[in-house]
Amino acid sequence: MQRTRRRCEGVSMGSIVLDLRPGLGIGPFSLGMPICEAFAQIDQQPNVYDVVHVKYYDEDPLKLDVVISFPDHGFHLRFDPWSQRLRLIEIFDVKRLQMRYATALIGGPSTLATFVAVYALFGPTYPGIYDKERGVYTLFYPGLSFAFPIPPQHAECCQDREAELPLEFPDGTTPVTCRVSVYDTSTDSKVGVGSLMAKASVPPLPPGSLYMEEVQVKLGEELWFTVGGQHLPFGASTQDVWTELGRPCGIHHKQVDQMVIHSASDPRPRTTLCGDYFYNYFKRGLDILFDGQTHKIKKFVLHTNYPGHADFNSYIKCNFLLYSPDLGSNALKCAITPSTKWEQVKEILGDSGRAAIQTQGSTSNPFGSTFVYGYPYVAFEVMKNGYIATVTLFHS
Repeated sequence: MQRTRRRCEGVSMGSIVLDLRPGLGIGPFSLGMPICEAFAQIDQQPNVYDVVHVKYYDEDPLKLDVVISFPDHGFHLRFDPWSQRLRLIEIFDVKRLQMRYATALIGGPSTLATFVAVYALFGPTYPGIYDKERGVYTLFYPGLSFAFPIPPQHAECCQDREAELPLEFPDGTTPVTCRVSVYDTSTDSKVGVGSLMAKASVPPLPPGSLYMEEVQVKLGEELWFTVGGQHLPFGASTQDVWTELGRPCGIHHKQVDQMVIHSASDPRPRTTLCGDYFYNYFKRGLDILFDGQTHKIKKFVLHTNYPGHADFNSYIKCNFLLYSPDLGSNALKCAITPSTKWEQVKEILGDSGRAAIQTQGSTSNPFGSTFVYGYPYVAFEVMKNGYIATVTLFHS
C-alpha cells in the first residue's frame, strides 16, 4: 500500500543538499529514530519535503519495512516494522540528491558520484564485492556503501567476488554510483551481496530508554511499566498518574459515552453528557480515561500504531504484554502482545461473539472501518488484516 502524505501542487524545489553522516544518517534523519520523529522533521520543512510517499504492506504490516519515500529527491527511509525505528537509508537516484561530506559535495545534477570521486573523497578501503548476476560492484566504508553498475563489456574487470577497485575501465571511463546506503556500523560485519536490504539492523537503544518499554497488563487490575517500574491500578487518581508518568501530552474531554447505550447496568440516562476526560500520553502509546465525578481511572486505551489505521503516527506503539490472572501459571505463556493476531486472541480468550463496527467518526475515513470485540475487562479494536489496532481495558 502506498499513500501520498503531502503534495504542494506546482512547487518544484529542485535538488537539495543534505549532510551525509556515515553510520549515523543523512540530513535531519538519524538511524534509530522513531517514525514519528521522521514525520515531525518532514512537517517542519513542508516546502522541502513537498511530496512524500508512505509505503507499507497492508495484509501483514510486520512482514515488510514501513518506507517513507521522497521521489523528488531520490531517497527513502526504511523503518523496521516491529520497532518502527529507522534502520536503513537508501539514495536510489543520486543525480537528484546532492550530499555534503565534510566540506565537499557529491551527487546531484551537477556533481557526478563517480568511482574516482567517491574514492578521492572517502579515501582507501578494502576491495568491494561484485554481484555477477546483477552486474553491480559495491564499495563499502563503515556504515556506508556505494553501488556501481558495471557495463557488460567491462564485466571481465570484476570477475572475482572480491575484485580489484575498478577506478577506471580500459577505455578511460569510470563507473558512476547508482545507489548509496547508510546503515548502522554494527551491520558492517554482516554485509554481502544483496544483503543490506535484509541485514541492516536498527542501532541499539541507549540504556534506560523508555521507547516502547514493555507494559505488563493484568486484566481487571493494573498496568506495570517494566523499565521505569511504575504501577497504575484501576481507581488511581489524577495525582497518582502525574506522580508515576509525569505531565500528560494532552487532555481530552469526552463529550458523550458512545458505548453506554450497550450497557444494561449503567444507571445514567442515555442522553446524559459525559464529564469523563482522557489524559493522552502519545509517547507511551497510552490514553487514560478518568471518571468526571470521582477523578479516578476507569479505562486505559493502548495503541499499536500500525500503518493503515486512522490513528497511525498519532502515538508511539505501546509494547504491551496482556495476560489474565485466571490463567494461573500459564498466564504469561498465553499473553497477548501488539503482534498477536485476532485469530490467536480467540484461541486464548475464546469466541467473543459479534463485533461492533468502528468507523473512526467519519464515513470518508480512507482506511475503512475496524471491528470491536468485547470480553470481560477488555475490548479489542481489530483491523481488516486481523491485527490489533487498540486495546481498551476497564475494571468492570
